Amino acid sequence: MHFKSHPFTRAVLDIFGRDHTTFALHVARVAASAGLLLPGRSRWRGAANVFLGMSNAALYPRHRYGTDGSDQVATLVQTTAGLARLARSPEVKDALMWYIALQSNLSYLVSGWVKLIGRSWREGSALGGVMRTRTYGHKGFWTLTQRYPTAARYLAHGVLALECLFPVAYLRGGLLARPIIGSAATFHVANGFLMGLGRFVTSFIAMHPMVAYTSAPKRAPQVAGRDDRAVLGTALAAGLAVAGLAGTAVARRARATEGWPGSRTITTRHGNRLSYDLRLRPDRRTPVVVFVNALLSTAEHFGWITEKLVEDSDHDLITYNRAGYAASDYRGGREFTLQESVDDLVDLIEGAVPEGRDVVIVGHSLGGELARRAAGVLGDRVRGIVYLDSSHPGELARSKQQDEAAKRLKGGIDMFVTSLKLGLGGLLVRPEWVNNLPASYRSRAFAQYADRRMWEAGLREWAATERDFRSFDPGCALPPVDAHALVLSAQHTVDRDPEQLLMHKELADAHRGRGKVVRTAVVEGADHDSLLTSARLATEVGEHILGFLDEIGTEDASAVAEPATAGEVR
Repeated sequence: MHFKSHPFTRAVLDIFGRDHTTFALHVARVAASAGLLLPGRSRWRGAANVFLGMSNAALYPRHRYGTDGSDQVATLVQTTAGLARLARSPEVKDALMWYIALQSNLSYLVSGWVKLIGRSWREGSALGGVMRTRTYGHKGFWTLTQRYPTAARYLAHGVLALECLFPVAYLRGGLLARPIIGSAATFHVANGFLMGLGRFVTSFIAMHPMVAYTSAPKRAPQVAGRDDRAVLGTALAAGLAVAGLAGTAVARRARATEGWPGSRTITTRHGNRLSYDLRLRPDRRTPVVVFVNALLSTAEHFGWITEKLVEDSDHDLITYNRAGYAASDYRGGREFTLQESVDDLVDLIEGAVPEGRDVVIVGHSLGGELARRAAGVLGDRVRGIVYLDSSHPGELARSKQQDEAAKRLKGGIDMFVTSLKLGLGGLLVRPEWVNNLPASYRSRAFAQYADRRMWEAGLREWAATERDFRSFDPGCALPPVDAHALVLSAQHTVDRDPEQLLMHKELADAHRGRGKVVRTAVVEGADHDSLLTSARLATEVGEHILGFLDEIGTEDASAVAEPATAGEVR
């Protein structure tokens, strides 16, 4: 987990990771906690608080499965309260109390508004769903939610209202502070009993005294002379942060919609403007390799593979982004269907590839399904298709895993779209898969990942994909495709769901016919994304593609037999 950290950081973690050091820290924590239960107001209590907060942070790497919100809140409260006890200035003490109070408000606000994005919370059905889970569920309470659904819905909406409106505790001189704090405390106690979140009870309730202190009117004798300048400072910092996030969003939008030097555009029959890049030499007669990206990904995902083909072969290439992704524009004004993406792909090939040149379409995930359908329109102009862990139109009906993932996917995309609309893209951390891409692709790929347009395009595509796939009769065979085929499956995909292996075999079988080269293989160690983003695995995929292109590139490819290959799907 920390192997990429600085050597000094790893050395310190190694010290805390020793068994006797960990044991000593826990013993000291017990002693400090017991001491805090004793009466008194001496400064050593502040030192004990700081020690508990810092030691909790030091022990964090020892948690195999990480920590949760209660640990983070406990560290924050202990450390900040300890510093307040040690501070001699009343103004500093008040600033630290305000810090905890504002963190408390923020934790409830974020939790509530994130819940509000989810459809189940808005409909009031989420409570029953949580109570039926193995990890956080409670059979008795779940039974009550099913017996009294109206009451359960009101209770779920009450939780939403409490969290989303927590700051109203500060209105009218803190008039509602006591009922709101009391409701929040009751909420945590109930969660501790029903969901087993006992540590949340003490950690979150520990923030409530600071909320009570800062929400009380200044005329109250208990808070006379309280310094509230921290609120003004926080508001100023928040304003600067909002301006910074807006500036970051504008800069990333410009980067995300910027084409590569030499990029070209084409307008399709649907009015969509597609941006594409190509290496195309007029004196060549070999097939042009066209790459089609997956849902919620862009042409940059193929970086390792395209670089492999450019460096190790002289094949001509085309990469492009579908409408709404990166520099490609979606014109809208109609119901979107997968056929529109197929039409756009057909128009791109017919407009960008010179007449007389065949194409080999390489499609990842949904891109594989779009390639298969486009081949039915383009006919014998498609020399071959390379399926990279491809989708299958029957997967939602035949794969329980895919069906369950599909039900969660829309909510996840919705959350991203809403968060990015609120300008929170500047808070995104660059994901590991971006760092794994070739260096020249990373900044552009991250800008696209943090741009709302890509997620809106993905939401539109997913709605059309789910509608299309759920209407597919799983008992129907795929129509034959008169082209050669290479079907590559990611090992993790087929290991987790053997039905995927069968569906990938069906993709290959649709190409089998007289004289057709059909190759299938499982890429060991790869998952659905690392098939493209891992340098080692993508290079292996590139070698598979080059071997396939060499095999079907001969004029007498029709005479090639179909011997079994290593890792062939049976």
